[in-house]
Amino acid sequence: MTVPNARFVEGKKFMWDGRVYSSADEAQRARSGYEADAFETWTGEEDGTFLVYTRRVVQQTAAPPLGPVADEGR
Repeated sequence: MTVPNARFVEGKKFMWDGRVYSSADEAQRARSGYEADAFETWTGEEDGTFLVYTRRVVQQTAAPPLGPVADEGR
């Protein structure tokens, strides 16, 4: 079985967690763990197995430095 590493669901990119789960309950336990760590999740079924995909939205980015940057060579 070839599993896509990424899937787009409702315009959002989700990445496969790399595991194949044999039951929906097992996949749900994995999803719960990811969701507790602030991931969005999506589960798909393929060939009788379950796949969990996750994504994390960046909450804050580093701001660029303010003002001119000193030229260290002078």
